[in-house]
Amino acid sequence: MALRGPAVGPDASLDGGLEMIELADESPESLLDLLDGRGWGDGLPIVAPTPARVDAMLAAHGANPDDVIAVVPPRDGVATLRAVAVNAVMAGCPPDVLPVLAAAVRAATQPEVNLPGVQATTHPVAPLVIVHGDAAAQLGFNAGVGCFGPGTRANATVGRALRFVLMHVGGARPGDGDASTQGQPSKYTYCIAENAAASPWPAYHRSRGVDASSAVTVFCGEGPHNFHDMESDEPVRLLTKAASVMATLGSNNACISQGEFFVVLCPEHAATIAAHGWSREDVQSFLFEHARLPRRVLRGAFDILAWEQWLLDIDDDDALLPMTENLDNIRVLVAGGPGKHSCVVPSWGMTRSVTLPVEAIGS
Repeated sequence: MALRGPAVGPDASLDGGLEMIELADESPESLLDLLDGRGWGDGLPIVAPTPARVDAMLAAHGANPDDVIAVVPPRDGVATLRAVAVNAVMAGCPPDVLPVLAAAVRAATQPEVNLPGVQATTHPVAPLVIVHGDAAAQLGFNAGVGCFGPGTRANATVGRALRFVLMHVGGARPGDGDASTQGQPSKYTYCIAENAAASPWPAYHRSRGVDASSAVTVFCGEGPHNFHDMESDEPVRLLTKAASVMATLGSNNACISQGEFFVVLCPEHAATIAAHGWSREDVQSFLFEHARLPRRVLRGAFDILAWEQWLLDIDDDDALLPMTENLDNIRVLVAGGPGKHSCVVPSWGMTRSVTLPVEAIGS
């Protein structure tokens, strides 16, 4: 069996990093041994990226395989469309999700994301991919029950393929390019879809000024922090629980004021909030005002603070300080299914989310 593999290591080429390998034994065990020996993969079984499979994925979109999607740090490897397709095959992606993956790679490598920092930090940050619009519904992405969890091929494989691109093209393997102290499960795969059909507010990507039928957001943060409220029939009591999850000393948001929060509301919580006339902006404003800790608590916990000057200038120890410097840093969308559980995803801090349209490849 012949397969195309991502060339990694100090002597590897940076022009897409692909090499052809002959593998006489096609058993899964032999393939895993090859991957381990070359520093490829995430430790789980993969789909062998044979030329036939890679070519079939590319052919589905009629694209030029040499088109450059992005340059991926810390190795500054060049992610051509073929290299992205190789990693998509390895992750088990169906061919029709390649445009979503390509958009996610573009988004992750925008300057404001600060991917060099994301890749190299000791924080357990992982890029969360959020799929919006027609692509979410038409390509089988899960926006409903269990959207953060296992069981949906599109979610699982696109998130995993982005991680492969970061590892194989960018060179961010644990201990070599990825310095995360403990890591987190979301470093395997981290992809959901927005449940726009169940949202009382405009689709998230349109609220960010992206006027497209399909879009992708990449946000670099921690794993989701759950909050539940089975009882409240009004917004204040419900969102006070979300604010309490946000106002914690353990999050990087406590000492880095530019950090974002993604607040992912389940449909029932969103409906309760909207039934009282609250907009997405009202939710942001409430959380900005109530996700706070006393100055003495924050200043007592940290000697080094990456805060805006106006926060540093406050000298009243009893003052309640916000967990982020601007209410627009609190991003709100709807995902999930029945059941009154929502979540907060804190940021790594030195990063900004990016939302880009999903563009047809080869059209």
